[in-house]
Amino acid sequence: MDELNRKSVYEVKESVKNPVVAVLENVRSAYNVGSVFRTADAFLIESIFITGYTAVPPHKEIKKTALGAEDSVHWKYFKTTKEAIENLQKNEYKVFAVEQVTNSISLENIAELCGDKIAFIFGNEVSGVDHEILSLCDGCVEIPQFGMKHSLNISVAAGIVLWEAVRNFQFAEKK
Repeated sequence: MDELNRKSVYEVKESVKNPVVAVLENVRSAYNVGSVFRTADAFLIESIFITGYTAVPPHKEIKKTALGAEDSVHWKYFKTTKEAIENLQKNEYKVFAVEQVTNSISLENIAELCGDKIAFIFGNEVSGVDHEILSLCDGCVEIPQFGMKHSLNISVAAGIVLWEAVRNFQFAEKK
């Protein structure tokens, strides 16, 4: 492990974070939640906001897929996604739902969004982000897909979107 230069839980908690928040709205599978925690740790995102009936740590299934990231990643629970959005907007975050809708921004075009603090809402595995929540967001981001299926598992979608946001922040810092 030492050869891999892995940080300790303390070092991850103390590290400078990328100004990205993942919001999990009514995610049914605690395994998916754990996977997002693991991704959040890997990319040093600022926080995960958990809303609705999404499972929260400590939870056996989260622990199984997070592999300890539930201890290193800051998270906060909100009863409603609206409360989470209000908190984010009060703290000057731009909030985007990850959803396939008319006028969504294709993921490869988010570079201009990544100049400030940004949050992405990932919705329920079946119904996506609640339609009432979409109107509270600054917009929607869509992952381009080219095959027969036009949906991804939430943990996969979160990995793709969070990496693209972090990649843009990291690239912007090196300019």
